[in-house]
Amino acid sequence: MIEFRIDRRSGVSTYVQIIQQVKQAMRLGLLGPGDRLPTAREVVEATAVNPNTVLKAYRELERDGLVEARRGVGTFVTRSLASELTAVEAPLRRDLADWMSRAKSGGLAVEAVDAVYVAVRDEHFHVEGPNAS
Repeated sequence: MIEFRIDRRSGVSTYVQIIQQVKQAMRLGLLGPGDRLPTAREVVEATAVNPNTVLKAYRELERDGLVEARRGVGTFVTRSLASELTAVEAPLRRDLADWMSRAKSGGLAVEAVDAVYVAVRDEHFHVEGPNAS
């Protein structure tokens, strides 16, 4: 089951963080069709967020066709966002994990790792918007 980590200093609203974390877990194959999301009560107990915030995130995920709320039973993932390329054991992921290990052992701080990653990503994907170089 997914465990939400809410960063109150990130500037990203809590419900958006919940949505992003569910989608991330789905992309990585950690959540798949039929898996149950934690109840709003479970999320509130673990993170101390407002229950309406959790319900808002779940409603948006449902509106996007990613989950289905079943009254009295829970909220369940309805489809997969994972691919063989994004799965936990995928070769590309292992390569990236190896690179991260080398960056860490080489003394790069997490901020420097993020900067390098974003710069290289933007070079290859031509990202536009607030993260564009």
